[in-house]
Amino acid sequence: MLNQPLIPSFESFGSQTQAGVTAFGNALGDLLKTMSGLTLPPDALTKLQADYLKQATELWNQSVQGLGKDEGKKPQRDRRFANKAWQDNPMASYTVQMYLLNAATLTQLADALDGDTKTKERVRFAVQQWIDAMSPGNFLALNPEAQQKAVETKGESLAQGLKLLMADLKKGHISLTDESVFEVGRNVATTEGAVVFENELFQLIEYKPLTAQVYERPMLFVPPCINKYYIMDLQPSNSLIRYTVEQGHRLFVVSWRNADQSLASATWDDYIEKGPITAIQVVQDITHAKTINTLGFCVGGTLLSTALGVLAARGQQPAASATLLTTLVDFSNTGVLDVFIDDTMVQLREMTIGEKAPGGPGLLKGKELATTFSFLRPNDLVWNYVINNYLKGEAPPAFDLLYWNGDATNLPGPMYCYYLRHTYLQNELKVPGALTVCGEKLDLSKIEAPFYLYASREDHIVPWQGAYASTRVFSGPKRFVLGASGHIAGVINPPKAGKRCHWVNDDVSVEDEAWLAGATEVKGSWWTDWTNWLATHSGKQVAAPKTLGGRKHKAIEPAPGRYVQAKA
Repeated sequence: MLNQPLIPSFESFGSQTQAGVTAFGNALGDLLKTMSGLTLPPDALTKLQADYLKQATELWNQSVQGLGKDEGKKPQRDRRFANKAWQDNPMASYTVQMYLLNAATLTQLADALDGDTKTKERVRFAVQQWIDAMSPGNFLALNPEAQQKAVETKGESLAQGLKLLMADLKKGHISLTDESVFEVGRNVATTEGAVVFENELFQLIEYKPLTAQVYERPMLFVPPCINKYYIMDLQPSNSLIRYTVEQGHRLFVVSWRNADQSLASATWDDYIEKGPITAIQVVQDITHAKTINTLGFCVGGTLLSTALGVLAARGQQPAASATLLTTLVDFSNTGVLDVFIDDTMVQLREMTIGEKAPGGPGLLKGKELATTFSFLRPNDLVWNYVINNYLKGEAPPAFDLLYWNGDATNLPGPMYCYYLRHTYLQNELKVPGALTVCGEKLDLSKIEAPFYLYASREDHIVPWQGAYASTRVFSGPKRFVLGASGHIAGVINPPKAGKRCHWVNDDVSVEDEAWLAGATEVKGSWWTDWTNWLATHSGKQVAAPKTLGGRKHKAIEPAPGRYVQAKA
């Protein structure tokens, strides 16, 4: 394990130790050759071996001589081991320092490899996953915090941890929050509205106005189909949906159906034609508006952009404005997700769940997606809960965002495979004429709407530079705003919370880093900047409608509707 020295016979340094270090490096080099055709440059390996031996020797000497905390080399710090129990226990302290040294050495070895960029990134990702999994904190025998709690509770914490583990085994996933506290429609997704249209792919929700007057142009939200829409309507205090309605917008939101086997054959074209295109037409029909404001979040933004491109090819320009939140249309920079995707992986998906799979189309299970996204941040979304839930016996607290995060959705195999191949793998969405969607040659530059493009600076799913690349794809007026924090927390940041900041810069003609260098930091939420921009594209104020829906589209059922209730 990583908390043990990477070399044998650690007690005796000399020729035997040096031989052990060399053997370790050579074995690793042979393994890398076998696995990926990569090699370690001899000079880099020699230097790493020497540095490791020197630092390991210092750690051992400090340990056996019992040096004080302020003597010798300053220990490495890691927030996972900040508790005093790790520092006060000499064995635990040494274990941590040895683990951190080994982890750093493995990372340096991965960085020193010869090979193409993508393969090196995959090795780095795999090494980091192993490093995180091997943390001494993940094991009861090496975790002094968990041991101390077990003593203090006379073993009750261990018994409770075992109960939590058995419960999670039955559920098939690690509990990130107290799921019993939340219920969709009761204390999340509670903004008042009604389902006014539905087909096999989505329900369309119209929300009850909260102002006497509304803007004449209605607003349509297209959330990601890989998650449920209520990330934008968690609690009244942090609901983007409620906030938008409070600003005087007549709001409609797509609630995607959680795919089951009856939808296994659905294609990308189906999701475009029967999704955003149909939603736009229904909103126009209900409101009698020639043009509407639109917003897409993450994959929802990719779907919306594609739909607007198809409509542009048909000579239609229904969008008075388009807002894209943490969205990719140019997939040149996909961040850490790039390590998962190559032609072999996509072909495997196509052969197993795609349109031409021998056994027929299948589903990408929501739990598989959720697990993938969790392991992009394993210390925060996996091992932290293993330690607290199972080793310490502490049930996770109630947290609405993490409840939503665990409410997974399935996707039809053909739709998902098309998305992987033509965006992440071949990056064709940005290329005029490269794709034919719904029978039309696609050219996103033909969309005439002004765009508001938002990205989050610490986003590990949609790197902000990748989102900024959209400024080169669309031809209309563009405003780019960069928010603090990550993929979700950066977006769901209500003004009343007074948290974080955002950066603005009207010049989107420059490259991404130059844009940031010239940007102005603004305290607080980006929501106010967006609503100020949106108001200029929303038309005049008119009396708010007294009923939801229209003559042809009567209210079917109260929001949040049936589709969002279905579990994966």
